[in-house]
Amino acid sequence: MARVTALLPNRADLADVRRDPRRDLLAGLTVAVVALPLALGFGVSSGLGAEAGLATAVVAGALAAVFGGSNLQVSGPTGAMTVVLVPIAARYGPGGVLTVGLVAGLILVALAVARAGKYMSYVPAPVVEGFTLGIAGVIALQQVPNALGVAKPEGDRVLVVARRAGEEFLRAPNWTAVALAAGVAVLMLVGTRLRPTVPFSLVAVIAATLVAQLAHLDAATPIGELPSGLPAPSLGFLDLGALGTLLPSALAVAALAALESLLSASVADGMTVGRRHDPDRELFGQGLANIAAPLFGGVPATGAIARTAVNVRTGAGSRLAALTHAAVLAVIVFAAAPLVSKIPLAALAGVLLATAIRMVEVGSLRAMARATRSDALILVLTAVATLALDLVHAVLIGLAVAGLLALRAIAGQARLDEVPLDRGDHSAEEHALLAEHIVAYRIDGPLFFAAAHRFLLELAEVADVRVVVLRMSRVTTMDATGALVLKDAVEKLGRRGITVLASGIRPGHRRVLESVGALPLLLGDGHEYATTPEAIAAARAHLEHTGVLPGPRAAAVGEGTAR
Repeated sequence: MARVTALLPNRADLADVRRDPRRDLLAGLTVAVVALPLALGFGVSSGLGAEAGLATAVVAGALAAVFGGSNLQVSGPTGAMTVVLVPIAARYGPGGVLTVGLVAGLILVALAVARAGKYMSYVPAPVVEGFTLGIAGVIALQQVPNALGVAKPEGDRVLVVARRAGEEFLRAPNWTAVALAAGVAVLMLVGTRLRPTVPFSLVAVIAATLVAQLAHLDAATPIGELPSGLPAPSLGFLDLGALGTLLPSALAVAALAALESLLSASVADGMTVGRRHDPDRELFGQGLANIAAPLFGGVPATGAIARTAVNVRTGAGSRLAALTHAAVLAVIVFAAAPLVSKIPLAALAGVLLATAIRMVEVGSLRAMARATRSDALILVLTAVATLALDLVHAVLIGLAVAGLLALRAIAGQARLDEVPLDRGDHSAEEHALLAEHIVAYRIDGPLFFAAAHRFLLELAEVADVRVVVLRMSRVTTMDATGALVLKDAVEKLGRRGITVLASGIRPGHRRVLESVGALPLLLGDGHEYATTPEAIAAARAHLEHTGVLPGPRAAAVGEGTAR
């Protein structure tokens, strides 16, 4: 119960709201102006229609603002989520998308209660940059049919759909739609560069709508009729028998919602001083938002990086700004639905094309590509997989490749070095005998599955010695594979008559060695050696006992005879 209580709004949130409400209200109004065309566009792109995008922006935006873990986060439909939803809508229909969103919301709440928010920060930066680049490409390709003014062809692969749309356009060109889409995109890109504070997305959409209406451009297909308000909440879409089939898609949507929302919240933190989001509360807020949005016909939502950035730049200081953004969109839904329904689809396509272009941070991509070859490879693989497969598989591929490359780098740090023995005050003859019959090796770094077999080859090939001393105090980590490989090497040396002693075994490593039966082989006579000099002394005693080295009495007799 205490875990759930910690995820709920608190007095500090209310204190932030009271600090400067006027500034927050103005920021929320500005974000709503920016969010309107995006909500409409992403709703259309998802396959559920513009009304679904608006419902998501209103319901999910309000709940995530109240219960989320960031004071500055703005949530709603996003391009990344649309990429995942398109194949779900094509395969299972609108009801499948709504069910997936509801189940994903429950999964997010469970992750929040389990305190899983911190683990999302482990996703490598090249994976994030790669799927952002891939998402930008997918969003742009998704707009091709509307930008060309053709009906969306069948298929759930964006490359195939875009190609078929291009073929259809060549058979019957619709230059009106192309002109509207291109005009909106150019106005947004150029205008934003010249006047960053002006909401050119809304300005461009209004201009395109006026041109289409005044010039009676029949080729400019409008959005179509929108309901004057949100529908009554309903679970009529839920098919309990299909839950098993839809669970993998729900897991994918939940993973994307968590990743994108926490990434967006982190971006907001970086744009401010002294602001830090609570990742578990953010997951909780996004979970509630995604549970509620499908009840009103909305698509799954996440934190929106672009809208959150606008919120921060316009001076938002509390969650009142994001809540105001949702309220303003609700007023538009109720009061201006007839006007919104006249917006040409090509104009919305232009908005999303410009959004896709602005998602590509050339400087970040160039820096990532120049960092290391591994980073460049991960980035390219993730981006290509996003275009060719889907976002979830792309992230999994990126994480897998990043993990393998990281293991390779860590394994490369492991070394097995021959080190000088501590010779003390022994005579030169004894030094020669020690050097001939005893050798000491120091193991540096990790001794685990990715690096262990190299040790087996190096250690097992030791020649012309009777005792090997392993200095293990610098082993940083050890797993069962490393312990087994070490055991195999010691056994091979033992079959050749070579005794192996170890010094400096750490308590945690001792437990691993003991579990696989390697410890008795390393202790020799049953004694554990804390330092290398102790192990060398034991090795010398062993050689004296076996007659390889002369004992003290034999050495004295030999010395008297020589005299």
